[in-house]
Amino acid sequence: MSAMIDLLRHGDTGQRSYRGQLDDPLSDLGWAQLRAAVEGRHWELVVSSSLRRCAEFAQELAASRRLPCRIDPRLAEYHFGAWQGVPVEALAETQGEALARFWADPVAHPPPGAETFTQFRQRLGAALDDVADEARGRDVLVVTHGGAIRLLRCWAEGRGYGDMAGIEVPHASLHRLVWRTAETGA
Repeated sequence: MSAMIDLLRHGDTGQRSYRGQLDDPLSDLGWAQLRAAVEGRHWELVVSSSLRRCAEFAQELAASRRLPCRIDPRLAEYHFGAWQGVPVEALAETQGEALARFWADPVAHPPPGAETFTQFRQRLGAALDDVADEARGRDVLVVTHGGAIRLLRCWAEGRGYGDMAGIEVPHASLHRLVWRTAETGA
């Protein structure tokens, strides 16, 4: 089974680092970005990461359009371990080689203390399988994070995970993908 799913990255939080699973609220700019991104678009179901920068907007959108909304913690961003909350510039200065290895091959070279890439992929895959099962031909919006979108796009598009760093995922950007559930091979 497959489903067409729109992925929406959360808006700006005013933070400039790997935020991972830190629970930041949206900035005023972030709210404006998201409201503009969905203007004139139509969905019948909204599913969101449980982190505030996604969930609060998803709940507002669903309430304003009288849509069902489900919060799924499996859609949370990658946990960056010791790098979570550290500005990328600081990491480049102090751990430049490790950062370059992570960007080139996130599977083999995760940040120290980070979630394993296998865990990240498995939880996101299970979440998208459930969304696809729930969709049943409906247009679905999934509000999630940059790393999650990059991984899901690589998976759905048959790309290597080393391509993740090269996929542009600006704040409040929409990404349509065809998701094939595990039964038929995602």
